[in-house]
Amino acid sequence: MAKTQYHIYVIELSKKVFTENRRFREANPQFNGVLECLYVGMTSKTPKERFQQHKTGYVNKKGHRLASTIVKKYGSYLRPSLYNHIKPLTTRAAALKMEETLALELRRKRYAVWYN
Repeated sequence: MAKTQYHIYVIELSKKVFTENRRFREANPQFNGVLECLYVGMTSKTPKERFQQHKTGYVNKKGHRLASTIVKKYGSYLRPSLYNHIKPLTTRAAALKMEETLALELRRKRYAVWYN
């Protein structure tokens, strides 16, 4: 059986998220309005499949909402140039750590970033 691989992905968000969402704004005091607003996530699906789940408001068989409301409302498109350099990871824990690492790296570059 093939081992699960986890992919890191980045979605560009409409800049409206910064003006309309207080929690997003408070999480990104470094943002100066020049660069983009982004969502960083990780998935065992392809980034394209996961983006579609976010946009359609995916709910799993147990009734858990597995789509970010921020991405559903503000997500524009995938930004592969910001994540293609990251190889698939073999554990969920490693993927979660890489998601956080990339999100904080992008914040240091003055993007506005949301991650879970």
